[in-house]
Amino acid sequence: MFAKIKEIEERYGELEGRLSSPEIVKDPKAYKRYAKEHSMLAPIVSTYRQYESVQEEIESNRSLLDDPDPEMRKLAREEIENLNSSLQKLQKDLKVLLLPKDPNDEKNILLEIRAGTGGEEAALFAGDLFRMYSRYAELKGWKAEILSQNVTGIGGFKEIILLVEGQRVYSRLKYESGVHRVQRVPETEAQGRIHTSAVTVAVLPEAEEIDVDINPDDLRIDVYRASGHGGQHVNTTDSAVRITHLPSSLVVTCQDEKSQHKNKVKAMKVLRSRLLDMQQAEQQSKISEERRNMVGSGDRSERIRTYNFPQGRATDHRISLTLYKLEDILQGELDLIIDPLITYFQTEVLKKSAVS
Repeated sequence: MFAKIKEIEERYGELEGRLSSPEIVKDPKAYKRYAKEHSMLAPIVSTYRQYESVQEEIESNRSLLDDPDPEMRKLAREEIENLNSSLQKLQKDLKVLLLPKDPNDEKNILLEIRAGTGGEEAALFAGDLFRMYSRYAELKGWKAEILSQNVTGIGGFKEIILLVEGQRVYSRLKYESGVHRVQRVPETEAQGRIHTSAVTVAVLPEAEEIDVDINPDDLRIDVYRASGHGGQHVNTTDSAVRITHLPSSLVVTCQDEKSQHKNKVKAMKVLRSRLLDMQQAEQQSKISEERRNMVGSGDRSERIRTYNFPQGRATDHRISLTLYKLEDILQGELDLIIDPLITYFQTEVLKKSAVS
């Protein structure tokens, strides 16, 4: 491990030299490429330098273990014990930082939220999740843009698709894919009975044009007049777009914009990301199968998380984490769940790498 870190440290120093070179500064593409690699290596180098510093402190305190003053020897032993704890944590952090990177971690995402079991109540909860993720994006300084939405009569969503752009969005939200279950008393429930509904969430890495090669001859593009519930967003021109990818039978529609061109651009974004997801599923069939099983069909029995309103709690079933902070979580404080999830899955990978 440390031989690899030494190589990384050497490369980091080399990159610092290049980034200060006038030739590189004048070349925006090269500068951006080197700066990105430099920022990716920085956490490893910084953690390793902390590790070395703690090691030096331990060695310095060891010399005090032979001090004639018993009080000084006691202090040295206590300090070494504390430093050893820090050293173990830093070593674990280094192992995590050296884990193989998910190539999608740096990507923006398409966040697809769909009402599952539960009718209008599920659609309303899809709206709650949309607002939760939008607030989380705002707290992170990310940009969230609606690509497509299908609104119900009482303000919920049968489906809503967002493009979320920012720093390492996929790395934070990739564990949100799955069935989210809600337990609460609907406003329309006269007898106060708790209903259970479900919403499916899918997190897809945004696909660039270079990621997916789409033959224009494989596309059927239909335009039609947009319509909305209760006459909302009804256009008098054929601006809505439906794109069918003939080889895969994937169909994407978009009618949010008044411009046919803008709707086509948005629909192509969704299509590219879904095709990329399909390609990666073929390349990593086992992982993809687990993902599909996790997302499921939207049935109440399949879930990764439960939001219980009467008890004010959220439970993530994958890591048996229960938090009585439902309101905070729905207001966008999602790191309360995401941080423990990341720690858990990193630990699982570390266990597997230790076994192999």
